[in-house]
Amino acid sequence: MDILVIGGNRYFGKRLIALLRKSGHRITVLNRGSSGAPEGIEHLVADRDDESALESVLAGRSFDVVVDQVCYTPRQAEIARRVFGTRTGRYVMTSTVEVYGYEDSAAPVAESVLDLASVTVDTGLAWDDPEFREERYGEGKRQAESVFAAGRPPFAWTSVRVAHVLGGDDDFTGRLDHYARRIRAGEPIAVPVVNRPATYVYVEEIARFLAWTVEAEFTGPVNAHSHGPLTTADICAEIEKRVGGRTVFQEVEVGEVSPFSFARSYGMDNSRATGLGYSFSHSHEWLARAVAETVGRGGE
Repeated sequence: MDILVIGGNRYFGKRLIALLRKSGHRITVLNRGSSGAPEGIEHLVADRDDESALESVLAGRSFDVVVDQVCYTPRQAEIARRVFGTRTGRYVMTSTVEVYGYEDSAAPVAESVLDLASVTVDTGLAWDDPEFREERYGEGKRQAESVFAAGRPPFAWTSVRVAHVLGGDDDFTGRLDHYARRIRAGEPIAVPVVNRPATYVYVEEIARFLAWTVEAEFTGPVNAHSHGPLTTADICAEIEKRVGGRTVFQEVEVGEVSPFSFARSYGMDNSRATGLGYSFSHSHEWLARAVAETVGRGGE
């Protein structure tokens, strides 16, 4: 297949590209030019927020599948719907568990919990402001999905709602290091009074799932996560084994808490994906490996 990947030059995106390439697909990467593409892969340069630039660089081109790793806002979704309407047969958008930002359910949430038809889309908000967009990450993704769901694009469309990702020596988030530093030093780790478990996925597994989705035919949203929710205590216990030290939790009723600590329940249900034929691993199969890759040997 001829596949266009928008963004995707780091973390699980680069792993996705490697998997697709290994499967024999023809890959083209499109980004703003701040980073290149792997050797031997065609590289197109354009700002995906600039519709005329996209139209120009894609003139005369079409693709079997477009994988959009950097669609963060409803405005970007509207541009993508127009630009790729006649240029692809299938569009795969990388979304997030954060689209369930208003949920608080003891039971894992299925895709249908979020009614995209009821989501208010506001393209007039300050989506071009990076700080605004980061603060409203989940809302931007939710509205972007709603644009595709309501617009009835001519291509087959799916959004992969990715759980919290762990693992990889190239993890740029610093979230596990946050814990490792405090555990080594015995410093308090701020958590909610009631700290809920959450769903996670290993970095290599989400790349494999996205590659599988590219070759599939289903449409609509799909939750993607490993079996077995994890608690903050699960993650910290594994970090202790790796770096030594002691975990000290400090419960706080108000104020900022540590990453991967959640006062509400919104773990995802991956039944749709498994019903479609994908076999996820269990989080305890890879947690030790993910911690070892990310925090290294005691910070050395």
